[in-house]
Amino acid sequence: MSLFNVYPLFDITPVKAKDLAVYDNNGVEYLDLYGGHAVISIGHSHPKYVSAITNQVSALGFYSNAIQNPLQESLADKLVKLSGCKDYQLFLCNSGAEANENALKLASFHNGKKKILAFKNSFHGRTSAAVAATDDLKIVAPLNAQQDVDFVELGDLRTVETILKQNQTCAVIIECIQGVGGLDQSSTEFYQGLDKLCKANNTILIADEVQSGYGRTGDFFAFQKHGIQPEIISLAKGMGNGFPIGGILIHPEIKASFGLLGTTFGGNHLACAAGLAVLDVIEEENLMQNVNDISDYFMEKAKSLPQLKSIKGRGLMLGLEFNFPVAELRKKLIHHHKIFTGSAKNPNLIRILPPLTIRKKHIDVFFEALKKEL
Repeated sequence: MSLFNVYPLFDITPVKAKDLAVYDNNGVEYLDLYGGHAVISIGHSHPKYVSAITNQVSALGFYSNAIQNPLQESLADKLVKLSGCKDYQLFLCNSGAEANENALKLASFHNGKKKILAFKNSFHGRTSAAVAATDDLKIVAPLNAQQDVDFVELGDLRTVETILKQNQTCAVIIECIQGVGGLDQSSTEFYQGLDKLCKANNTILIADEVQSGYGRTGDFFAFQKHGIQPEIISLAKGMGNGFPIGGILIHPEIKASFGLLGTTFGGNHLACAAGLAVLDVIEEENLMQNVNDISDYFMEKAKSLPQLKSIKGRGLMLGLEFNFPVAELRKKLIHHHKIFTGSAKNPNLIRILPPLTIRKKHIDVFFEALKKEL
C-alpha cells in the first residue's frame, strides 16, 4: 500500500537523536534548529523524559478517561505553577488542531453565537480558521469556512469592532506571534484593545499558544507580554516534546458540564507522563532564562548578516527575512551544512524554532554556515 502523498519530503531518514543532534541511517549528524515545528522543547531524548515515558509504559500505558487519572491533576498543578495562569481549568486532548477545535466549540456553547473572527496569515491547525500557507503547504479549509469565519488584517481594531458589534461572533482567535504566516506580531496597544472589545461584546478571546507557548518566547505564553487575559488558551507542540498531547486552559467564567467536551486518547497516562517531564525539565534547567539569553545572542549575531532585511519574532520563535527567496539557501543549509531550518508563508523568511536547550555554540555553527552561503 502506498502512502497518501501530501507532504514534500527531504531524502533524509533519521534513526536517532540527542538534544539538538539528529542522526540519519547513514550515521550523518544534523543540527536541528527547527524541532519539528517547535515540538522539541527540551531536546531530543532527554534522559528524564525518556525515563518518565519508559516507567509509565511498564506501569500502565493507557486507560479510559472514565476512570481517575491523578497524572492529569499533577499536570494541571504544574502548569499553574510555571505559567502563572491561576484559576484556569485544563482540558486535555491530542494535538493543536484538536485544541483549537475544542476551544472554538466551547466558545460557541458558552455564548450561543456561531461566527469566528481570525486574522489574515494566521494558522490554527487544520481547522476552519486556518488561512496561512507556504510554497510547500496549501491549507484547504472546509467548504463553508468563508461563511463562518471573518478574516481581518492583524492590527485592524476598527474592523474588529464593527464585526463584533453585530453580535454574531462567538470567538476571536489569535496568535500573538504568527507561526506559519511569517512571525508577524502587533503592538501591546492592539492586543489590549482586542481584549477589551471581546469583553465588551460577549465574545471569547482565544490565545492560540500551540506554537508560541511553553516558554518558547521567553514568557511561558506569548500573550503574557501584553498584559491581557484570554478566556481560552490552546496549547500543544512543545507540551509533549514529541509525544502527542494538546489541551486548552479555560477561564472559570466558562462552566463545565458532563458531556460538554470529550476525547478518547486525550490526557492518557503516557501523554501526562511526557507532559510532566517536559515541565520538570523546563523548571529544573531554567530553560526560559536560556531562551532569553540565547535569543539576545542570536539577535546580535544576526546584525552582521549580509542581505538581511529584518529579524522577526521573539525568544526562540525567530525568523530571518532576506530580500530574496530562501528556498535554495535552506537546501544548501541542510545538504551542505547538515542544518535543519523552517519555511513560512513569506518565501523570503527562514524560521528558527530550536529546542529550548540550545547553546551559543549551536548559534555560532548556524551563522558560520549562513555567512558562507550568503
